[in-house]
Amino acid sequence: MRDGPKLEASTMRVGLIVDSACDLPYEFSRKHDLFILPVTAVIDGETYIDEHDPVRTQEFYQQGLLQKGHQAETRAYSADKIHDLFIEKIVTQFDVAICETVTRSRSLIFQNATEAMNSVMANYDKARQAAGRDGKFSMRVIDSKQIFAGQGLLAAHTLKLIEQKLSKNALRHEVETFTDKIHTCVIPRDLHYIRERARRRGDKSVSALVAFLGKALNITPVLFGKGAEAQPAAKTRSFDVAAEKVMNYAAARVEAGLLTPYVSLSCGLTWTEIEDLPELNRLRDACERNGVELLLSQMGITSSIYIGPGSICLALAAEPHSFSDFQ
Repeated sequence: MRDGPKLEASTMRVGLIVDSACDLPYEFSRKHDLFILPVTAVIDGETYIDEHDPVRTQEFYQQGLLQKGHQAETRAYSADKIHDLFIEKIVTQFDVAICETVTRSRSLIFQNATEAMNSVMANYDKARQAAGRDGKFSMRVIDSKQIFAGQGLLAAHTLKLIEQKLSKNALRHEVETFTDKIHTCVIPRDLHYIRERARRRGDKSVSALVAFLGKALNITPVLFGKGAEAQPAAKTRSFDVAAEKVMNYAAARVEAGLLTPYVSLSCGLTWTEIEDLPELNRLRDACERNGVELLLSQMGITSSIYIGPGSICLALAAEPHSFSDFQ
C-alpha cells in the first residue's frame, strides 16, 4: 500500500455509496453506514424499489417472485433522481463521497450517477449551507468493473482504506487500481434465464448454444474471471458439484493468501439452502484460520433478477491465477 498524504483527510467526513447490485450482509452495510443507491425492479408490471431491505428481500424469495414465469427487469434511477438523492443525503452529510457502481458494461447506473454528480458539483452550495456544513464538497463516481459479490468486496476494501484516512486523491487511486485485482466465480442456476435476460438487454455474451447445452446435458458451469468478464472454467453435472468446486477453490486461495482480508459470497437461495451448501464450512474454517472475514449474504433483488434465482457469486482479491490452480 502506498502512503498517501493524510493531513487533509484527518477532519474529512468520507461517505461510500453503492447501488443495489452490490451484495453485502445487511448488518455489515448498516454498521459501516453505507448509502445504498436504489434500483427500480419491475416484476409482472408491479414496480418495487430495491433498497436492500432484508425483510423485503426475504419476502421476494418466500413468494417466489424471482422464479421463472415472472416477467422481471431492473431499471437504473434517472440522473435527475440520483441528483436529488445526492443533494439531500450526501452533500449535507459528507465532505468527500465515493460512489461505486455496478460495471458500466451491464447497467446505466454509472452513466446516470456521473451525470448527477456533475450537476451536484455545480449546485451543492445552497444545500450544504442549509445543513450547516462548512468547506467544499468533493465527489467521485467509480466504475467498479464488478457485479454483485465483486462489488461488495470492493466496497469492503474501500471502507478499510477510508479508515486509513488517506487523502481523497490517494483514496481514489487505490480504489481504481484495486478493481483489477478482484477475481469472481459465478454459478448460474439456469442458463436459459440468463440468456433471455441478456437478450432483452441486447447483451449477446451468453450464446444460445451454451444455454442449449446446459439444458440438454444438465450442465452447470462455473464461470471465472475478473469482474463481469468471467468465462467458463469448469462444467459440472450438478449444482452441488459446482458449488463444491467454488468453495474448495476459495478455501485454497484463502490459504495461499489474499490482497484484502475478505471473501464475498452472495447466494440467490434461502438461508436454509445457503447453510446446506457443500464445503461452505471448509471455506468458513479457512477464513477463520487466516484472519479473513467471510461476507456471506443473500443475493439482493437486483442481483437475482439479473442472474437468476438459485445462482451463486463469490469474489476475492489475489495475485493473478487461474481457477484450475486451486482445484
